Amino acid sequence: MERIYKYYPEDFGELTVRVIHMDLLFDVYDDHTYVTSDLKVRTLEEPIGSLDLNCRDLDIKKISCEDCDVSYDYRKAEHILTIEFGCQVPSDTEIVIHTETVCKPTRNILEGLYYDETPAGAPPQQITQCQQWGFQRIVPCIDDMTAKCTYRTTIIADERYTNLITNGDVVEEKHSVGNGRAKIVYDNSVTPMATYLFFLGVGTYRTFTREFEYPDGHTFNLELLVPPESDAYPAEKALDVIYDSVMWTYLFTGPEQYNDIDKRKEIYDLVRVRDALKSEGNTDDLKFMRDELMKLDSSLIMGYKYTGTVYREIGMQNSDFGGMENVGNTTITTNRIMPYPETTDPSFEYMVRVKVHEYYHNINGSEVTGWSPFEIWLNEAVTVHIEHQFHAFIFGENYSRLSNVLDLLAPGVGTFALDSGAASMSIVPEGFNDPNDLITAVTYVKAPEFVRMLETLMGKEVFARALDVYHTKFSHSNATGSDWLKTMEEVSGMDFSEMSETWLSQTKFPMVHVDTSYDPKDSSFTLDIHQDVPEGGKHWEFPFVAALVDEGGNDIVQINEWIDSVDASIRIEDVEAPAFVSVNRDYSFYGKVVREVSDEELLLQVRKDSDMINRFIAYYTLVDREKMRLIDNPKAQVSEMFIELFNDLINDDLLMEEVGGQFLAIFESVEDERLAHSYQLLYDVKKRILEGIARNNTVSLLNLYHKYLKMAIPQDDTLEEHARVIKARQVMNAVLRIIATLDTPFVHQLCKKQFFEASCASDRLVAFDCYINSSAEDKMELLWDFMEDSRKNLVAWEAFLSIVAGNSSSDAVSIVKEIESSDSFRIEQANDQRALYGGFGRNRKISLQTEEGRELLHSILLKLSSVNEYSTTNLLNVFANIDLMEEEYHIPLVSILADMLDTLDPEKVPSVYNRIRKLLQGSPNAVAAYEADAGKLKGM
Repeated sequence: MERIYKYYPEDFGELTVRVIHMDLLFDVYDDHTYVTSDLKVRTLEEPIGSLDLNCRDLDIKKISCEDCDVSYDYRKAEHILTIEFGCQVPSDTEIVIHTETVCKPTRNILEGLYYDETPAGAPPQQITQCQQWGFQRIVPCIDDMTAKCTYRTTIIADERYTNLITNGDVVEEKHSVGNGRAKIVYDNSVTPMATYLFFLGVGTYRTFTREFEYPDGHTFNLELLVPPESDAYPAEKALDVIYDSVMWTYLFTGPEQYNDIDKRKEIYDLVRVRDALKSEGNTDDLKFMRDELMKLDSSLIMGYKYTGTVYREIGMQNSDFGGMENVGNTTITTNRIMPYPETTDPSFEYMVRVKVHEYYHNINGSEVTGWSPFEIWLNEAVTVHIEHQFHAFIFGENYSRLSNVLDLLAPGVGTFALDSGAASMSIVPEGFNDPNDLITAVTYVKAPEFVRMLETLMGKEVFARALDVYHTKFSHSNATGSDWLKTMEEVSGMDFSEMSETWLSQTKFPMVHVDTSYDPKDSSFTLDIHQDVPEGGKHWEFPFVAALVDEGGNDIVQINEWIDSVDASIRIEDVEAPAFVSVNRDYSFYGKVVREVSDEELLLQVRKDSDMINRFIAYYTLVDREKMRLIDNPKAQVSEMFIELFNDLINDDLLMEEVGGQFLAIFESVEDERLAHSYQLLYDVKKRILEGIARNNTVSLLNLYHKYLKMAIPQDDTLEEHARVIKARQVMNAVLRIIATLDTPFVHQLCKKQFFEASCASDRLVAFDCYINSSAEDKMELLWDFMEDSRKNLVAWEAFLSIVAGNSSSDAVSIVKEIESSDSFRIEQANDQRALYGGFGRNRKISLQTEEGRELLHSILLKLSSVNEYSTTNLLNVFANIDLMEEEYHIPLVSILADMLDTLDPEKVPSVYNRIRKLLQGSPNAVAAYEADAGKLKGM
């Protein structure tokens, strides 16, 4: 078999020993760390004469075993340290392997021990990232997800560090040991922990602390570790969010989360009252409130309850990931860990999501851990499912679900687009080159949609009970995807074997054709369903939720069917003829529906359907038809029908209040695959639509802008008020983007006014984006002034880079080049990579469809591949649909990839090298054109 991947499922087998405990001592210096480890293991049923440990880029100083003599063989290229025992170690016998090694922190390999952003005048900030195989970069170990054990960890480091951190509870407080050094000892024995969850950090932080108190009176401490110059206000707001996340998880997850909802909400509200009384020192009322909460608490079965004494969030400035769970210590990218003045609205929502996500990993991922990297989807999908519930609790069910659906549909970066391209992997992939390859939209979006489909079929209440059974059954152990599915089946009494086999192992998604008919003779309605089956693949099984709806928007009848065949027919008897049919309600399955529906029916649906997602899909379909009409006739005007519809929607106060301006999304895409990758054409047609709306409704849009400008002023500082204001700002800024297409001096003045007077980052950045894409004579002057201002703050800098990377002006390439060459851009910083390089790559109309854009993209890829493989493989996804682009782009784009195959060393950058091969294999037409012109491709 040709190995396009480095690792396959068969590479992961049973361990030959059981790992019990590790005693670790980290003696940390500025440029190296001396690590002493006592690894206690127990042999299983068979005696052993040797043991392989994972060991990557370490200097071996000493290896011994107290029970027998040992020798060792360090195969550096394989990252394996083989310990040869001088005797056979009998079965069921404990031994302790002593190692002393040295590891050295890196600046751009964000795995193992590496340097993070160091505050001025402080010793070097050093943190670890161990997902999935970073632990072997700091100590010889069995770096396997099934090697769960307890730890006792000692850290000795420069006493100027404010914090010396690892997993567990402090058993020996930080104290001086002389020579300017300090020592601290932690014990992690409550929750046996997989190696990838280990965390070590020595740094200079400002620490904010708050006591968390459950309704039953149990307490532990929340800690937030952020840069020393951090202000107290955003830190306190960040603690509010994590406090609410922990309390919500306790009250609204678990086996009976859907029982006594009103009582659970009452507790949630009373906790806020109790905490206010605590801060006021009102002891009498506080005692009464605590007694009431205890009574309410004792009457309910609650969800997950934290087991440690401290739950800590640590800001990491440089990371491949937005967050990473590490038992008791969650790392979150510093730019998203708290709501700075420079935080944008999408970043605020991300902060809300990531906090509850990483916290829930304490039970789903830490207490119950997947069996191998091929179970990363399971750790993440269930956790994302819970994350969505919390986001919906704060922002509203319809807003939250629509956000998810927009993530599916977004062109280029959306999950459907990625899942259709040449780089797509299945939920459980055939193989991988690096575990980071598995951190994709398939894992974090498609896999949660699979979990959601099972919940739809089982019912929410049954699903919640089944999840609790799973967490109880596999507590403090490992579970496979099969274990999880079997538990779902046992509790529900349903068989998901065929359904799960297809969804987990097959790429892409179902395209479902739905034909409807009504027979007035017997008052029956029929839905005929047919799904396209991939060549060589299998049909999908999925829940199909639909309703027949009358002219007033009232449901006549609703159905929930399990579709388990290529063709299905659903017949509904004794029913009146509907005004329209609402299918795939709430996006019940991950896929697309193809239907022949009249514009009149869609117009009625977008106004009357009680299902918010179908209202949006009806609008989305009408937008698609409008774009196709304008593409077919370049001289045509935007239709009066569409302008009237858009005007009605944006002026629907209740709609905008519920789901915000995101409902009005007009993507640079069409469903017609022949045109879906004509990026400049699609940009132009979207602009024509927005300009048409602006010209026909200028005055009313300006009135609406000023209306929402007032509505976007927050009345208080609760999470719920933040959600309301974010929705209002979305509408206001949607209006500004529409008006900006007029590109007049008045519009320039309006954008500039918002830019300079904005009270929040999102408003300022939207105005800036509109301005630099305009014809304003001073736009470049504004750009460079804003750059000077943004470079002073890392949060603002990241946002600035994202905006300029995606700009559509004729100066786009030169702007990116100039910023790239500035002192403020640091290629080793993942945030800079994602914002500037990732943003430019996704600007496909320039990065792929212009010669100078391709030259810059080629240059970026070659530079970035030696700095950060993960960022490079993500950037390569812009090549996923070469075959579907116009033929004129085939040879130039394949040429970039071909040159990279010639240039790169597959041993040094296997993920990048093999991703390129996968992309080329998925682009046979473009490759054939290239080979006809330039000869056979190498490396294939």
